Amino acid sequence: MSTKSRPSAAPREPREHAGGRVVVVLVLVLGLLVAGGYAAAYAAAGDNVPRGTRVAGVDIGGRSSAGAVKLLVDELGPSVRAPIEVVVDDTVLSIDPRTSGLGVDFQATVRQAGGGRSWAPERLWNYYTGGDDLEPVVMVDDDTLEAAIDEAAEEVGTPARDGRIRFVDGRVVVRDPKVGAGLDTAAVAESVREAYLSGDAVTASLVDLAPEIGDDEVTAALDGFANPAISGPVTMKFGASRVSLSPRDYADALSLDAVDGELVPAVDEDVIVALVEDATVGKGAPVDATVALVDGKPQVVRSKPGLIFEPEDVVEAFLDLVAQPEGERVAEVEGTVQPAEFTTRDARKLKIKEEVSDFSTFFPYAEYRNVNLGRAAEIINGTVLKPGEIFSMNDIVGERTRENGFTEGFIISNGIFKEDLGGGVSQMATTLFNAMFFAGLKDIEHKPHSFYIDRYPIGREATVVFGALDLRFQNDTEYGVLVTADVTPSTPSSQGELRVRMFSTKVWDIESITGGRYNPTSPETRTLTTEDCYPNTGYDGFTIDVTRVFRNVGEDEVVRREVFNTVYTPSDTVICKDPEPKKSGNG
Repeated sequence: MSTKSRPSAAPREPREHAGGRVVVVLVLVLGLLVAGGYAAAYAAAGDNVPRGTRVAGVDIGGRSSAGAVKLLVDELGPSVRAPIEVVVDDTVLSIDPRTSGLGVDFQATVRQAGGGRSWAPERLWNYYTGGDDLEPVVMVDDDTLEAAIDEAAEEVGTPARDGRIRFVDGRVVVRDPKVGAGLDTAAVAESVREAYLSGDAVTASLVDLAPEIGDDEVTAALDGFANPAISGPVTMKFGASRVSLSPRDYADALSLDAVDGELVPAVDEDVIVALVEDATVGKGAPVDATVALVDGKPQVVRSKPGLIFEPEDVVEAFLDLVAQPEGERVAEVEGTVQPAEFTTRDARKLKIKEEVSDFSTFFPYAEYRNVNLGRAAEIINGTVLKPGEIFSMNDIVGERTRENGFTEGFIISNGIFKEDLGGGVSQMATTLFNAMFFAGLKDIEHKPHSFYIDRYPIGREATVVFGALDLRFQNDTEYGVLVTADVTPSTPSSQGELRVRMFSTKVWDIESITGGRYNPTSPETRTLTTEDCYPNTGYDGFTIDVTRVFRNVGEDEVVRREVFNTVYTPSDTVICKDPEPKKSGNG
């Protein structure tokens, strides 16, 4: 019996795979539909503020971010700028927000309200379901606000007064501290922040303001420094030399400065160092004090004794000593002493404090004038005449040699022009003479030029010849005299200037009266055949008187008169001719 085999069932797996693809497609289609709706919702929301949003009562819901900002600026602007009143008793203080660190950030306010684009689901949810009632975003600069309140508070209350200790004429003077009344700045600032934009006034009360330096700090400074400081002299030993300073000498150099709520001892280093220098004795090579022109004003340049020490060591030792009790006010300080003969104190006693004369003369271009006048001015500048001292131009400037910095120039010799070293230096004598004249100093020796030179003041000029003619004058006042000299060099297109000034304490008002010319004399004509002949067109000589009138400063009454009589010889005409050739011999 035969049997037939039945075919096996067809595979089912391909059909199942097809069904899965359908599900995926459906999910994707649904996803696309949802995404398309979400994108449409995002596009519709844009950067608009959520619907129903209000800021300080202003409805900005549904507006674009820019539109919402503009509406807030328009609506809230007046209240943002409105002053805040602070009522203190019967006084009303006004705080201007614009200058007090207060303001509103409108952009941040709109962002906080939900304005601006975002794919975040909560952003879209908030937009479509409605916004909130919000307050503006307020900006506060705390330091600026408190500073504005402090400034406004100056109208009310009284400031606290710190205790103070001063040293006056060798004694201690105490100013007691005093409690003040004012505003609690931090508390008022907090109230102003809360009242901002509301239009409400702030009520504040005065509170006690404690001084930074109170009774305890004053007592501690008195006991710890001030009273011991003036209890007796202090002594510093520099090797074998001893320097003792009494409270009367150094008290004015002491101070107690307020630092972080305490009175801290301090000392004027310059004063203490000067006192030590002035008090030292010993051997060495010191530098005398003097007076110099600094920034246009005379100032004392301190003496420099041969005492060698570090100022910091002296100040440190001094501050320690003045706080010590009796019997412990001596200390060793490293240093050696070499005193100055003319001390800083001596220089101050000269009382050189103001300009008493200023005189300039001018000169045409010549390089030798620039050199010779510049060198003479360099040497003379800064000369100090003590009371009674005599100024000698020849002694100070010295011989006009190349080694001394001078060059050849024209001089007047025997009534005519010649070349010699130092030519032109007589202009320094003339300028010095006039500065001396108007300073009211005593003329000791001066000689006018033999004939008149028209760039100089007539009857008020001088010449010098080393070893023969000098310009000398005396400081016959009770004050010192500082002489300064400077030159503005001449150029081919501009004249030069020589300026001499004198500084002292003004004693006299000087007037110069120039008389008329008299006793005229005629020039001669000279014909020269020398190699150093320089032609000249002559002019007359004459005699003239100049009167110096002395008056006390600020007064009209004439104290005395002084007459300067000058006789000018004629300036001869000079004709130069070539030398005749020498005749040869017959030999």
